[in-house]
Amino acid sequence: MNPQAIAAMRAVTVSREYGSGGGEIAARLALQLDWRLVDHHIVVHAAHELGIRESVVRAFDEKTEDIFSRLMQWPYPAQPAEIQTYRETLRRVVLDAAKDGHTVIVGRAGQVLLADRRDVLHIRVVAPLEQRVAYVVRREGLEPDAARTRLQEKDRARARYLQTEFHRQSDDAHLYDLVINTAVLDLDSIVGLICQALELKAARLNVPAEELGAAAGMSRYPGQPADFPVPPSPNEL
Repeated sequence: MNPQAIAAMRAVTVSREYGSGGGEIAARLALQLDWRLVDHHIVVHAAHELGIRESVVRAFDEKTEDIFSRLMQWPYPAQPAEIQTYRETLRRVVLDAAKDGHTVIVGRAGQVLLADRRDVLHIRVVAPLEQRVAYVVRREGLEPDAARTRLQEKDRARARYLQTEFHRQSDDAHLYDLVINTAVLDLDSIVGLICQALELKAARLNVPAEELGAAAGMSRYPGQPADFPVPPSPNEL
């Protein structure tokens, strides 16, 4: 790892399937880089500073759908201004984190809010369902059925949040520089891969936009594209 090269990057955003180990990867990455970690606790702290109640934070953070109507039905209903303030707080925390630099941002739509910044690396962490169930069983002490229900609810809530607030799909691979599956690779090795990707992306910060992309530096095919044969289907053999 080349810390001097990586220092040119401002942030890493980590989107994750629940139970994939994405949160743990983010924490280890922040420790490895000696960068600030922005997760749920930081968002809660920022909201409290603005006088937003814990109940609103718990209800809204990374999960929405009919959140407004549900909050208005509580014994101590949230006010529209309070909900809007919290929305703005979420955005501000993410944008300020990237502005301050050297930050690992977990969730909170960082991959969308910072999508146009080349000095931010975007990561998506996924894993097979059964492995994620096993992760939740071990980390949270739940029975397998309860763990499966919990992770499915969390995945749906996060997906709804991104769709409702930003009209984007969390599993859209185009939002990310890397999509990493933790099925086989261990977490520390994945942290190493992310550090390598940070260094590689940092090296491209000053490359003109027209020189980026898979076609950059490539010549034309020696023949026509039609020269590539299409394999026959089994029925044609």
